[in-house]
Amino acid sequence: MLGTLRLHPDDDVVIAKLRLAAGTTAQTDAGPVVLAADIPAGHKIAVRARAAGDPVRRYGQVIGFATAPIAPGDHVHRHNLEAGALDQRFEVAVEGGPTRFYPDAEMRTFDGYLRADGRVGTRNYLLVVPTVNCSATVVRMVGERFREISREFPNVDGVVAVSHRTGCGIVAQGDDHRLLQRVIAGYSTHPNVGATVVVSLGCEVNQPEPIVQLSLAAPAPPTGTPPPVVTIQREGGTRKAVEAAVAEIARLLPRVDAARRTPRPASDLVVATNCGGSDGYSGITANPALGWAMDEIVRYGGTAILAETPEIYGAEQLLVRRARSEAVARKLLDRIAWWETYLARHGARMDHNPSPGNLVGGITTVYEKALGGIAKAGTTQLVDVVDYAERVQSKGLVFMDTPGFDPVSVTGLVAGGANVICFTTGRGSVFGCKPTPSLKLATSSALYRHMTEDMDLDCGTILEGASIEQVGRQILDELFAVASGKRTKSELLGFGDEEFAPWQPGPTV
Repeated sequence: MLGTLRLHPDDDVVIAKLRLAAGTTAQTDAGPVVLAADIPAGHKIAVRARAAGDPVRRYGQVIGFATAPIAPGDHVHRHNLEAGALDQRFEVAVEGGPTRFYPDAEMRTFDGYLRADGRVGTRNYLLVVPTVNCSATVVRMVGERFREISREFPNVDGVVAVSHRTGCGIVAQGDDHRLLQRVIAGYSTHPNVGATVVVSLGCEVNQPEPIVQLSLAAPAPPTGTPPPVVTIQREGGTRKAVEAAVAEIARLLPRVDAARRTPRPASDLVVATNCGGSDGYSGITANPALGWAMDEIVRYGGTAILAETPEIYGAEQLLVRRARSEAVARKLLDRIAWWETYLARHGARMDHNPSPGNLVGGITTVYEKALGGIAKAGTTQLVDVVDYAERVQSKGLVFMDTPGFDPVSVTGLVAGGANVICFTTGRGSVFGCKPTPSLKLATSSALYRHMTEDMDLDCGTILEGASIEQVGRQILDELFAVASGKRTKSELLGFGDEEFAPWQPGPTV
């Protein structure tokens, strides 16, 4: 109906497509209702009476429980709805059967960089990475020496100098240490990276040798050789270490520049999905359109990755229904249980999500956020669940256990091998993550027009009559263009050097 949208016949609410004034009679699929209050765009309007304690449904699923009587026409939000406790019943592998793959004759291609380990890059960077925060300044100084290299090395996308805030004061071989090693090794051997230089202080917990060994333990080093290590204390201090690292990069750049793009099948794409600054439209426009595109990637034999474990809470039952096996379903549920225990240990709960921006945008509970968020994963079978920053080796839909905080989540996804990122946003998250291009999908046309320099695609046209498939095809076509070298808005703005943020779930000592 004009002005409102009902997503499922069982829903107790409709979504306002634009701001509606109190006293207005809203025409909905459930009949006309008189609005008891002003309704912001993207927010929920009750179309059925709900008593205190009753479940409230959106997407045909429970998004929370009424905390007060709700009448048709009422604004449904934090003042009368809370998450409450779900009575989850899990059915394993009852949906999402074997995927119908496209025949070879219909395979789409993109122009990518074939690496020695068989993976394919969508970019060709040289990476400089510190083992510890104590060497981060040296890494920055090194990066500044290579700001302008495009004329001399036109096939190199740039020298990326990332930094992080850990590497010492952590439990040796504890969770934080192993995760950091896995992240650095994942970046060092990433298919979008033609070569890596590691910079160490010398006395830190996170010594470089195990990272080099992890890189060599991969199926094959992408460049065929281990990354060189520059150690500040061994070189004789800051300036000498900078010069040593600069010399290593100068030696490596001609080799990186020698790489060339060649046509590669879509099956070589590993596409990570993420959302930031979600709003009430996210689960209606950008997320389901991205899900349509991810189904296509899977049907071409590629890989689609869903992540952000705290933000699928309350929707995990839908993924379990699509799990390939009992073992895959159990891995997912075990990660949910880990997060419940982890948060409880810190006096927090899963339903402390959503964020203030999500609330302003119309999302009320973590269940509602999760149900909209998993639409990014499309409809195909869930074939695997992997740990944070673990290399993704399965083809099909994969779930990676990550936090919901975007830089931390995407850092894990990139370390796992994602060569393209599709990032949906309703509030206007500005995000990019070298060495992997990040394609930004706006949930509304108003956001797209307001932040055109940051948003790559307008998915809000779905609210104006475009189909999910039409917008999904736009996403898919843009994804192939970006994989072939087209710059995303975040790349044009220079994002990506500061967003490297390995997860630190443990203590600092």
